[in-house]
Amino acid sequence: MLRLIDINKYYNPGTVNEMCLFDGFNLDIREEEFVSVVGSNGSGKTSMLNIICGSIPVDNGKIEINGTDITNMPEYKRQMRIGRVYQNPALGTCPNMTILENMSLADNKGKSFNLQLGTNKKRINGYRETLSRLGLGLEEKMDVTVGTLSGGQRQALAMIMATMTPIEFLILDEHTAALDPKTAELIMELTRDIVKEKKLTTIMVTHNLRYAVEYGNRLLMMHQGELVLDKCGEEKHALEVDDILDKFNKISIECGN
Repeated sequence: MLRLIDINKYYNPGTVNEMCLFDGFNLDIREEEFVSVVGSNGSGKTSMLNIICGSIPVDNGKIEINGTDITNMPEYKRQMRIGRVYQNPALGTCPNMTILENMSLADNKGKSFNLQLGTNKKRINGYRETLSRLGLGLEEKMDVTVGTLSGGQRQALAMIMATMTPIEFLILDEHTAALDPKTAELIMELTRDIVKEKKLTTIMVTHNLRYAVEYGNRLLMMHQGELVLDKCGEEKHALEVDDILDKFNKISIECGN
């Protein structure tokens, strides 16, 4: 279980631009939940992911994974337990390295550095088999530099790389937003298959309301650093896109927009 307990987060503290995003924010994510998170720009979605991953510190509060306090754990250590895929396909891969080198790098995450070859030739056939499942022909491009691939190919590779080593949580930060509709559908199907196969606890931030409704077993809506909607199980499955749009419109009216 992942727990955010009484989280406080200020931006630009002590200045005229000081802003309190989270004030006593609490959230529990249960094991193997697939949580979709929606909300307007500035609602706190990505800041919440950054807090979980350790990219930004909290001012007060506590973060726990399965009862272990990780509040002060550095980001690189959290990455042993958390895989993350970003909105920009370029952020999850090394563009000047080949597909083989990228997969070898991901395969060695968390292992000790020593004087040995970075690529284990015994693993190459396994890499090809993994890539062949994507249906993108990447298994035939192992020596191609990743920077020459399309955005969809790079994002598919980033998904594979983020989940190659054993992790407990998968963090998806608008990972289909930069893709065309057809490729986005492919990445979402890949996401569903990986989450199901590896039984990953997953948090997916998305602006695509259809994806938020169709995928996962829990849906959260955030607004100004607070949870304004939390539906899981049958309640979540009963939701339709129009229900989410209605909630957005009500919030917009209340804010005077």
